Amino acid sequence: RSGRSAALRARMEERLLGARFRYLNQQLYTGSSRDAARLFRTDPAAFHLYHRGFERQVRRWPERPVQRIVRYLRRRPASLVVADFGCGDCTLAASVRNQVHCFDLVPLSPRVTVCDMAKVPLAAESVDVAVFCLALMGTNLQEILGEANRVLKLGGTLMVAEVASRFEDTRAFLKAMTQLGFRTISK
Repeated sequence: RSGRSAALRARMEERLLGARFRYLNQQLYTGSSRDAARLFRTDPAAFHLYHRGFERQVRRWPERPVQRIVRYLRRRPASLVVADFGCGDCTLAASVRNQVHCFDLVPLSPRVTVCDMAKVPLAAESVDVAVFCLALMGTNLQEILGEANRVLKLGGTLMVAEVASRFEDTRAFLKAMTQLGFRTISK
Protein backbone atom coordinates (compact mmCIF):
# COMPACT_ATOMS: atom_id res chain seq x y z
CA ARG A 1 0.00 0.00 0.00
CA SER A 2 2.75 2.50 0.87
CA GLY A 3 4.54 1.58 -2.39
CA ARG A 4 1.46 2.52 -4.44
CA SER A 5 1.08 5.70 -2.42
CA ALA A 6 4.72 6.67 -3.08
CA ALA A 7 4.33 5.92 -6.80
CA LEU A 8 1.17 8.05 -6.96
CA ARG A 9 2.94 10.89 -5.14
CA ALA A 10 5.91 10.68 -7.55
CA ARG A 11 3.56 10.83 -10.57
CA MET A 12 1.75 13.82 -9.08
CA GLU A 13 5.06 15.61 -8.42
CA GLU A 14 6.15 14.94 -12.03
CA ARG A 15 2.87 16.38 -13.33
CA LEU A 16 3.26 19.44 -11.12
CA LEU A 17 6.85 19.92 -12.31
CA GLY A 18 5.65 19.62 -15.92
CA ALA A 19 2.90 22.19 -15.36
CA ARG A 20 5.27 24.67 -13.67
CA PHE A 21 7.85 24.15 -16.44
CA ARG A 22 5.22 24.91 -19.12
CA TYR A 23 4.08 27.99 -17.19
CA LEU A 24 7.65 29.30 -16.81
CA ASN A 25 8.42 28.49 -20.45
CA GLN A 26 5.37 30.53 -21.49
CA GLN A 27 6.57 33.43 -19.31
CA LEU A 28 10.02 33.34 -20.95
CA TYR A 29 8.64 33.36 -24.50
CA THR A 30 5.94 36.00 -23.96
CA GLY A 31 7.92 38.52 -21.91
CA SER A 32 11.08 40.48 -22.61
CA SER A 33 14.55 39.40 -21.52
CA ARG A 34 14.30 42.10 -18.81
CA ASP A 35 11.09 40.48 -17.52
CA ALA A 36 12.84 37.09 -17.41
CA ALA A 37 15.82 38.56 -15.53
CA ARG A 38 13.43 40.15 -13.01
CA LEU A 39 11.42 36.91 -12.61
CA PHE A 40 14.47 34.80 -11.77
CA ARG A 41 16.10 37.49 -9.64
CA THR A 42 12.99 37.52 -7.42
CA ASP A 43 12.51 33.73 -7.55
CA PRO A 44 15.82 31.88 -8.17
CA ALA A 45 14.16 28.55 -7.26
CA ALA A 46 11.94 28.97 -10.33
CA PHE A 47 15.03 28.93 -12.55
CA HIS A 48 16.19 25.63 -11.05
CA LEU A 49 12.69 24.20 -11.48
CA TYR A 50 12.64 25.42 -15.09
CA HIS A 51 15.96 23.70 -15.81
CA ARG A 52 14.78 20.44 -14.20
CA GLY A 53 11.74 20.50 -16.48
CA PHE A 54 13.90 21.42 -19.47
CA GLU A 55 16.29 18.51 -18.80
CA ARG A 56 13.36 16.11 -18.43
CA GLN A 57 11.98 17.22 -21.79
CA VAL A 58 15.29 17.19 -23.69
CA ARG A 59 16.12 13.67 -22.43
CA ARG A 60 13.35 12.36 -24.71
CA TRP A 61 14.86 13.89 -27.84
CA PRO A 62 16.96 11.75 -30.22
CA GLU A 63 19.79 14.32 -30.07
CA ARG A 64 20.57 17.28 -27.87
CA PRO A 65 21.22 20.36 -30.04
CA VAL A 66 24.16 21.39 -27.85
CA GLN A 67 25.97 18.22 -28.99
CA ARG A 68 25.75 19.39 -32.62
CA ILE A 69 27.29 22.72 -31.63
CA VAL A 70 30.02 20.90 -29.70
CA ARG A 71 30.83 18.80 -32.80
CA TYR A 72 30.93 21.94 -34.95
CA LEU A 73 33.34 23.72 -32.57
CA ARG A 74 35.58 20.66 -32.18
CA ARG A 75 36.14 20.75 -35.97
CA ARG A 76 37.17 24.43 -35.80
CA PRO A 77 40.28 26.01 -34.28
CA ALA A 78 40.28 26.01 -30.46
CA SER A 79 41.41 29.65 -30.68
CA LEU A 80 37.88 30.77 -31.63
CA VAL A 81 36.25 32.71 -28.79
CA VAL A 82 32.62 31.75 -28.09
CA ALA A 83 29.75 33.55 -26.35
CA ASP A 84 27.04 31.17 -25.09
CA PHE A 85 23.83 33.16 -24.58
CA GLY A 86 21.54 31.24 -22.21
CA CYS A 87 24.21 28.68 -21.36
CA GLY A 88 22.28 26.81 -18.64
CA ASP A 89 24.69 24.39 -16.96
CA CYS A 90 27.63 25.31 -19.25
CA THR A 91 27.62 22.00 -21.14
CA LEU A 92 29.11 23.72 -24.19
CA ALA A 93 31.97 25.32 -22.23
CA ALA A 94 32.74 22.01 -20.50
CA SER A 95 32.82 20.14 -23.83
CA VAL A 96 35.19 22.25 -25.95
CA ARG A 97 38.72 23.66 -25.66
CA ASN A 98 37.64 27.13 -26.79
CA GLN A 99 37.34 30.08 -24.45
CA VAL A 100 33.57 30.27 -23.83
CA HIS A 101 31.87 33.24 -22.20
CA CYS A 102 28.81 31.79 -20.43
CA PHE A 103 25.76 34.01 -19.91
CA ASP A 104 22.45 33.22 -18.24
CA LEU A 105 19.86 34.65 -15.88
CA VAL A 106 20.89 32.52 -12.88
CA PRO A 107 24.24 30.81 -12.26
CA LEU A 108 23.84 27.02 -12.50
CA SER A 109 27.66 26.93 -12.65
CA PRO A 110 30.43 29.20 -11.32
CA ARG A 111 31.33 29.87 -14.98
CA VAL A 112 28.07 31.76 -15.59
CA THR A 113 27.99 35.54 -15.81
CA VAL A 114 24.49 36.60 -14.74
CA CYS A 115 22.97 39.18 -17.07
CA ASP A 116 20.16 40.08 -19.44
CA MET A 117 20.93 38.53 -22.86
CA ALA A 118 20.27 41.95 -24.45
CA LYS A 119 23.19 43.45 -22.47
CA VAL A 120 26.15 41.12 -22.07
CA PRO A 121 29.38 42.48 -20.58
CA LEU A 122 31.57 41.94 -23.63
CA ALA A 123 33.38 44.42 -25.84
CA ALA A 124 32.16 44.98 -29.37
CA GLU A 125 33.61 42.58 -31.93
CA SER A 126 35.22 40.39 -29.27
CA VAL A 127 33.93 36.90 -30.13
CA ASP A 128 34.12 34.60 -33.15
CA VAL A 129 31.00 32.53 -32.44
CA ALA A 130 27.75 33.52 -30.69
CA VAL A 131 25.47 30.65 -29.64
CA PHE A 132 21.78 30.51 -28.72
CA CYS A 133 21.03 26.86 -28.00
CA LEU A 134 17.34 26.56 -27.07
CA ALA A 135 17.77 29.98 -25.48
CA LEU A 136 16.37 32.45 -28.00
CA MET A 137 13.55 33.58 -25.74
CA GLY A 138 11.69 36.77 -25.09
CA THR A 139 9.73 39.28 -27.06
CA ASN A 140 12.76 41.52 -27.68
CA LEU A 141 14.53 39.16 -30.10
CA GLN A 142 15.73 42.01 -32.30
CA GLU A 143 17.50 43.57 -29.31
CA ILE A 144 18.98 40.21 -28.21
CA LEU A 145 20.19 39.31 -31.71
CA GLY A 146 21.48 42.87 -32.13
CA GLU A 147 23.58 42.29 -29.01
CA ALA A 148 24.99 39.08 -30.50
CA ASN A 149 25.78 41.03 -33.66
CA ARG A 150 27.52 43.73 -31.58
CA VAL A 151 29.89 41.28 -29.84
CA LEU A 152 30.63 39.22 -32.97
CA LYS A 153 33.75 39.97 -34.95
CA LEU A 154 33.22 40.84 -38.59
CA GLY A 155 32.71 37.52 -40.37
CA GLY A 156 31.84 35.78 -37.08
CA THR A 157 29.28 33.00 -36.80
CA LEU A 158 25.90 33.10 -35.10
CA MET A 159 24.54 29.65 -34.25
CA VAL A 160 20.86 29.32 -33.33
CA ALA A 161 19.45 25.93 -32.32
CA GLU A 162 15.73 26.23 -31.65
CA VAL A 163 12.62 24.10 -31.94
CA ALA A 164 10.76 24.83 -35.19
CA SER A 165 7.54 25.61 -33.32
CA ARG A 166 9.29 28.63 -31.76
CA PHE A 167 8.70 30.54 -34.99
CA GLU A 168 5.36 30.94 -36.74
CA ASP A 169 7.22 31.41 -40.02
CA THR A 170 10.82 30.20 -40.28
CA ARG A 171 11.35 32.00 -43.60
CA ALA A 172 10.25 35.30 -42.03
CA PHE A 173 12.71 34.71 -39.17
CA LEU A 174 15.56 34.05 -41.61
CA LYS A 175 14.61 37.18 -43.57
CA ALA A 176 14.64 39.22 -40.36
CA MET A 177 18.10 37.79 -39.57
CA THR A 178 19.29 39.02 -42.98
CA GLN A 179 17.93 42.49 -42.18
CA LEU A 180 20.00 42.43 -38.96
CA GLY A 181 23.11 41.86 -41.06
CA PHE A 182 23.43 38.05 -40.86
CA ARG A 183 23.84 35.74 -43.84
CA THR A 184 22.34 32.24 -43.64
CA ILE A 185 24.99 29.58 -44.28
CA SER A 186 22.92 26.55 -43.35
CA LYS A 187 19.54 25.80 -41.82
